[in-house]
Amino acid sequence: MEFITSFFNQYHTQIIATIITLVVIFLIKLIVNRIIKKYSAHANIKEIRIKIIIKYFNVLINIIGFVLLITIWGVTPQWLFASFASFFAIVGVAFFAQWSILSNVTAGFIIYFTSPFKIGDTIKILDKDMGIEAKVEDIKAFYVILLSKEGLPIMIPNNLILQKAIYTISREE
Repeated sequence: MEFITSFFNQYHTQIIATIITLVVIFLIKLIVNRIIKKYSAHANIKEIRIKIIIKYFNVLINIIGFVLLITIWGVTPQWLFASFASFFAIVGVAFFAQWSILSNVTAGFIIYFTSPFKIGDTIKILDKDMGIEAKVEDIKAFYVILLSKEGLPIMIPNNLILQKAIYTISREE
């Protein structure tokens, strides 16, 4: 019991600040999730897409919360910056080696938010060599799955989808 008392006496400011930060993070997540759901209902966005958008925002809020919490417990900004710089240098080298992964994820993020087409739409991808007309079956983080007129699945990387002109033939209501 004495250990707990001495621990609380020594770190009471950090403990209280941590509790307040956790409550604020929780409230921010609730508010952001409600705003996203309200906007999505108004914009007629499908449920699966709403869940993914909420997940992205929750990850961002958690990262910000983590940085706040470790700062509360005495991690200096210099150490934090040096650690993040080292981490991102390693990640940067890895992504430079596999730049297409990063471009596909970024393109997937853009497709989620701009909604040039939706699941169930029939689209035509205009290409100088060969155009593709197909129904959108699914939109993933790295690629879009289309279903051709012959019933064959076609997986096209998201970065290629953004580079081509797309014509929406029919929209699923």
